[in-house]
Amino acid sequence: SFCLRTSPRLLCAATQQKNTGQNLEEDQSQSQNEQKVEPSSVEKLLAEEKAKLEEQLREVTEKYKRALADAENVRQRSQKLVEEAKLYGIQSFCKDLLEVADILEKATESVPKEEIKDENPHLKSLYEGLVMTEMQIQKVFKKHGLLRLNPVGAKFDPYEHEALFHTAAEGREPGSIALVSKVGYKLHGRTLRPALVGVVKDA
Repeated sequence: SFCLRTSPRLLCAATQQKNTGQNLEEDQSQSQNEQKVEPSSVEKLLAEEKAKLEEQLREVTEKYKRALADAENVRQRSQKLVEEAKLYGIQSFCKDLLEVADILEKATESVPKEEIKDENPHLKSLYEGLVMTEMQIQKVFKKHGLLRLNPVGAKFDPYEHEALFHTAAEGREPGSIALVSKVGYKLHGRTLRPALVGVVKDA
């Protein structure tokens, strides 16, 4: 027959063509399977990369917020230091001037009041000059925030007063100040020198 008479070479070619067709179908099927696998794998990698980037963004954002907060704290502290320097920068100078004020006060107190009369014009002029100088220095002190503390009768405050002794004082409340040995001063509300006082003791 025709089939039997067909040459072996033609049969081999037909078989090879058939096998080649099957191989092409298998390759296409495998390629389709790979294509099916590849997108899911790529999506997984992209999702992981996205998660990493989002985490890095969160970390950078947190660091940025902390840096801003730290910078604001530093700015506020610096501003406070500058303001305090303006207020209390004259503290040392004021302490030195307090000694001058003390001397003026002692000088005016030491003048016998009964001697201050027209018959003693030199003493009277000297005394009035001392009083005027003392008043002027207190005005300058007040202008710069330095206030005098003369707390007779006030309640003892350890932040403003220094107790030198305790004394009995009839009619005075225990714990109040009976005597001021040396006046104190405050600079812008901060005690620069405590007043030296005698405190009424309990009966």
